[in-house]
Amino acid sequence: MKKIGASLILVVGLTSAFAQTNPPAVRPMSLQDCLNAALKNNFDVRVERFEPQKSQLSLQAAYAGYDPILSLSGLHNHSLSGGVFTNGIPVSDGNSFNSGLTGSSPWGMTYGLTGSAAENSGFSPSVPGHYENSSGQVGVNVTQPLLNGFWIDQTRLTISAAKNNLKLSEQGLRSQLINTLTAVENAYYELIYARENVKVQQEALTLAQTQLAQDKQRVQVGSLAPLDVQQDEAQVAQSRANLIAAQFTLATDENALKNLITDQYAQWHDEEIQPLATLVVARQPLDVQDSWSKGMTMRPDLLQSKLNLAQQGIQLKYDRNQIFPSLDLTASYGFNGGGREFGDTWAQDTAGNRPYYSYGAQLSVPLSNTKARNAYKSDRAVEQQLLLKLKQLEQNVLVQIDNAVKAAESAWEGSEATKQARSYAEAALDAEQKKYAVGKSTTFTVLQLQNNLTSARSQEIRALANYNQALANLAQQEGSTLERHKVDLSVK
Repeated sequence: MKKIGASLILVVGLTSAFAQTNPPAVRPMSLQDCLNAALKNNFDVRVERFEPQKSQLSLQAAYAGYDPILSLSGLHNHSLSGGVFTNGIPVSDGNSFNSGLTGSSPWGMTYGLTGSAAENSGFSPSVPGHYENSSGQVGVNVTQPLLNGFWIDQTRLTISAAKNNLKLSEQGLRSQLINTLTAVENAYYELIYARENVKVQQEALTLAQTQLAQDKQRVQVGSLAPLDVQQDEAQVAQSRANLIAAQFTLATDENALKNLITDQYAQWHDEEIQPLATLVVARQPLDVQDSWSKGMTMRPDLLQSKLNLAQQGIQLKYDRNQIFPSLDLTASYGFNGGGREFGDTWAQDTAGNRPYYSYGAQLSVPLSNTKARNAYKSDRAVEQQLLLKLKQLEQNVLVQIDNAVKAAESAWEGSEATKQARSYAEAALDAEQKKYAVGKSTTFTVLQLQNNLTSARSQEIRALANYNQALANLAQQEGSTLERHKVDLSVK
């Protein structure tokens, strides 16, 4: 039994060890693959996509101000009057029906289609016998404002605001897409840098281990002091620590990219993203004037500021209209009917031989109109404030784009300089190793040049990553990220 138990433990241990050493699944991905995944799965993008939908529904709801309202009512009345008469107690019964269709038009006119009918019957001591009569009316009435409420009213103001909010939400979605895609692009190149830096640190460790092995052989033959080997061992230990740090950075950078492009992180956890792109790119021509032109026409925050200013202009139009007195034209037209029964009334209404009509005007002048006047002045001050904020934002955009262009140019020049520095570091180490081989150099000098080479290699790939990221950040400042990657705003 003990042998069986030991065998099971051994099998489980081997299985566990195999599972732990089993390499993770590799997922090769281009930059475009990552961008497409982010457009589909990124949480921030998915949340922001609801905003235009909500704004569109709010716009449709704003048009409800023009929806006609149908009203129908019916009423029965019964009455026994007080007092005692020689001929009996007065009794009356009545039925009435009313209907109407009311609404307003986009030019401020209100209308109403009305119909009514009433029937009365009963007994009265003053009237011999039982009596019955009915009456009715069918007609239309309209009211058209000529001053207050003519060129804009509350419904039109609400619709204009809803249209503006829809455009604002679309720009908000553009802004979120730009920010997310820029973050994905930066994370993608950061991941490439982290992978390349791991290779650099691995090469540094291999170089240090080779130096250590060679120096141990020299100690054995007596051509090198044992103290120099301790310097080699310290270099190996430091290189191993640098490699561990680089591997940790690679893991966190990979997680950062995964978090941007998937909403199922647990499923991606054991997969390794393998970027298909490299850090080496051709120099991109940059023109600050062209970038300024893009920024002035494509930056979402700038376009949102202009939309806010336009909305304030509509509000001012409404406020100014409220200062005017109310001058309304009114008119009505219809037909009357009457008789003993409902049928008699209906026949006369449809015959149209008892018309009625009216027309006229009504003027209402608020003597001080303090509320409307001060509301107009207040919103005019808000407009001036928004205009200044827009000018300030335009200037900030120019400065941000100018800085982004300079950053991209500087990153390119830095990449060229670090490339040369790495080449010189390789040559210097090679020359020093040859001198060391013939006893004309020291271990300390060789190790120092190894460190210089590792630093130069790391700085070179860092500069290349910085240049790629600088181009992405420049497009973000221009607001041209979607166009740069040929992304349609409607892509889900």
